Amino acid sequence: MVRQLGELENAIMTRVWQWNRPVTVREVLLDLRSEREIAYTTVMTVLDKLHRKGWLRRDRVGRAYRYEPVSSREAYTAALMNDAWATGDNPAAALVHFFGLMSPEQREALRDALRVAALFPPDPAGPDSEGGGPDTDETRPGPAR
Repeated sequence: MVRQLGELENAIMTRVWQWNRPVTVREVLLDLRSEREIAYTTVMTVLDKLHRKGWLRRDRVGRAYRYEPVSSREAYTAALMNDAWATGDNPAAALVHFFGLMSPEQREALRDALRVAALFPPDPAGPDSEGGGPDTDETRPGPAR
């Protein structure tokens, strides 16, 4: 089970994911200070905790460490979604409610993701094919002709 990141952990991981390169405590500190007052030791402690929890890997460079993510933000989000879905007694009902909360753009992104994952390949007799589609007599329910 994936534990959700705390507020400061998330702020730090967001930067590490966005920068997509190894980062130092000082770099994270300077960026965080544009939003809040925070101590160097606080940032260092949180980066160390994220490393011990398996979110970051680190390499020593001189007297400092450089940190980089072990996985992507998308992988983290997917793990959280999977854990949340698995906690319910009726996963199908949970999905129906989840889909109901989605915006049209999110539903389109879901359709695209399912196509990419090849879980639901495009219908070979879809609307762009010559062999019929959803609005043709071949696919319309009713008495045989």
